[in-house]
Amino acid sequence: MTANHWAKKPKGYVINAMLAFLLLSAIWSFDIKGVYNVVVAVGVSIATDILCSRFSKRKPVFPDGAVVTGLIIALILSTATSWYMVAATSIMAILSKHLLVYKKKPVFNPAALGLLLSILFFQTGQSWWGAFGDLPGWTVVFLLIGGYMITNRVNKFPQVFSFLGMYFSLLCIMGLVHYGNAGDALRSPFINASLFFAFFMLTDPPTSPAKYKDQVIFGILSAVVGSIVYGVFGGLTYLFIGLLIGNLYHLLKTIASSRARKVVSSL
Repeated sequence: MTANHWAKKPKGYVINAMLAFLLLSAIWSFDIKGVYNVVVAVGVSIATDILCSRFSKRKPVFPDGAVVTGLIIALILSTATSWYMVAATSIMAILSKHLLVYKKKPVFNPAALGLLLSILFFQTGQSWWGAFGDLPGWTVVFLLIGGYMITNRVNKFPQVFSFLGMYFSLLCIMGLVHYGNAGDALRSPFINASLFFAFFMLTDPPTSPAKYKDQVIFGILSAVVGSIVYGVFGGLTYLFIGLLIGNLYHLLKTIASSRARKVVSSL
């Protein structure tokens, strides 16, 4: 596969967009620590993915999925996170990709599960610095441009719009009735986090549906669960929990459809 052909693949688009975010964020903030975390996360993710593939005797391919996972993890974790916690988060994410599978596809978004586990096990901080959470508000334009390109490439607009529409609607309602800290979720860096999440994590093709109807349900379900978790518990886990519940819905729908096809074919 030529470099030009690879770059036109969805994962190639994602990698290029996140590398651009990395450069912009690092240069603007004059903080090189995030770049170190990217090197650790991507390197460990690639190494873990290759080892798992060899152990399972899979055909060797370029681990672009591991690169995406490592980039997402590093761009979300605080730049002050210790390198070994970054490495541990990356290992957990890639292991979930290989161990929690259905028909050779991961059940849960690897980065989301790895980041959730890192919060639970290591109480890691998350600044979403790669989503320009620490930069001036207008820089969100770069996030929207990159997000549009990715969403268009993977054909996930119904999923993104349904998620963002429901998510912001619920937060506004909770804010009006003074429930929880909904107002904080509508400010930076939370707003940056929700956009980055919707464009680059929610749209992951292997762990989300392709049909428009299922995309809408997936997006709404993820938004409702995430909003409820945020309203009740606060913290940093709400987006990840919402997505993982959406992943579970996608798994159950896939299993049900597979069984239905078998029944029909047996008649």
